[in-house]
Amino acid sequence: MRLAAQYSFNNGLNEITQRFPHLLAEIKDAIRAVDAAQSRTKISKEKTKVGRMLYSPVALNKAFKKDLYPKGWKNLSVDCEYPTTHYLEDYEIRSSLKGAFRDMDFVKDRLGVEVQFGKYSFMVYNVCAKMTIFRNLNFIDCGIEIVPVKALALEMSSGVSYFEQFVWDLESRGVADIDIPVLILGIDV
Repeated sequence: MRLAAQYSFNNGLNEITQRFPHLLAEIKDAIRAVDAAQSRTKISKEKTKVGRMLYSPVALNKAFKKDLYPKGWKNLSVDCEYPTTHYLEDYEIRSSLKGAFRDMDFVKDRLGVEVQFGKYSFMVYNVCAKMTIFRNLNFIDCGIEIVPVKALALEMSSGVSYFEQFVWDLESRGVADIDIPVLILGIDV
């Protein structure tokens, strides 16, 4: 794969190139190492793409893991303990709240990375909520979000969000005082 675009959210490019240049190099190497042809394995059943061979998000994620795990990057999972104090007195809890967690695809030396080939809401959640949560829990200081550009998204299942849309929304939203520095990387084949 190749790096096609980048967007600096809340000074992400400057922070990451100054504080984590070696880790950014590892991420860029991992992007180049992904053989996209090996991930074109999903046969579409969608009405507008029936029978077309598409890029599989699952296969692409596995390719990133195969490259980054041997370099010391780790998935980080945090258990969530949800409060029950906000339920009304007459509400009976009918299901267990145990087993909930949040995880980040890759973490190394206080840099968090998410690889996202899913719906738009997941991209926004990763950058505007999850990365802030993981910073507040003292695991990361900055983040990288790897997403497809539109040309690649068109070769995936319907509904996969893309770099251009994501950047427009982040720019329209603006930066809040709780946001962490994040570098958004747009990739293509």
